[in-house]
Amino acid sequence: HICMKQLGDFDWNHIRAFLATAETGSFSAAARNLGQTQPTLSRQIAALEQDLGVMLFERVGRALEITQAGMELLEHTRLMGDAANQIALTASGQAQSIDGLVRITASDVMSAYFLPELLREVRAQAPRLRIDVIASNDIQDLMRREADIAIRHVRPEQPELIAKLVQEASGHFYATTKYLNHAGRPKSKHDLSQHEFISFGNTDQMIAYLKPLGIHLSDENFRLGSQNGIVAWEYAKQGFGIAPMSEVVGNATPGVERVMPEMEPIKFPIWLTTHRELHTSRRIRLVFDLLADYLSK
Repeated sequence: HICMKQLGDFDWNHIRAFLATAETGSFSAAARNLGQTQPTLSRQIAALEQDLGVMLFERVGRALEITQAGMELLEHTRLMGDAANQIALTASGQAQSIDGLVRITASDVMSAYFLPELLREVRAQAPRLRIDVIASNDIQDLMRREADIAIRHVRPEQPELIAKLVQEASGHFYATTKYLNHAGRPKSKHDLSQHEFISFGNTDQMIAYLKPLGIHLSDENFRLGSQNGIVAWEYAKQGFGIAPMSEVVGNATPGVERVMPEMEPIKFPIWLTTHRELHTSRRIRLVFDLLADYLSK
């Protein structure tokens, strides 16, 4: 068992190397993010493993995977990392004095329903900061430098980006009470195939995603939809059919109810992604940390 008291005796550079490797998923990407060579970073990880007497990472094929001991360590070191970031922020100038522009890209649903509360916190801590929200599903926004921070449901593959898994969120199927009173309440996954669904974006992708979950739908079930998530959700709220939605949004929407509430939730990851400038930009660091804290709750 690894505790914070134990970690207090270790070299912070070793802890920082571990955090960077855990967040990027590779020694080479972590070394680039920290401005080090890969051999140097590997030695720091090896030294930490020797001090703790545990293996933190293991190779599975060509991939680097964190071990159970590594996951336990990650839980503690993230607290240390957050504290260190806050100390660095305070040392380099209070958050109240930070100004400039930070561009956040997120899906339209995330932008409209998740971000407002977070943006209130940003405004309270850094009132001089300007925030531009780009409602888009395109991860290339970051690569084209059209955004500083991205919130996505897939981990980016580009090694030059820093990615942090902040939450495994839950979603469910929802429909209006009026629709269900008229069309009937499905009792099984098989019953779902008899209902109208609202598509979010690509219908074929939705059908393929739901199939392994035991939900077999076809194009016949999707007679209405939109690439815009807010529009698609509005159609569901207007009673046109059943739609999948995050439980945070669905549970807070008047007039709709969860379809088959006993069914296991649909899980989807939330990744926070940014450039390597995270380590040098106070404003990006501040917003990234606030986002990570808010989305982890």
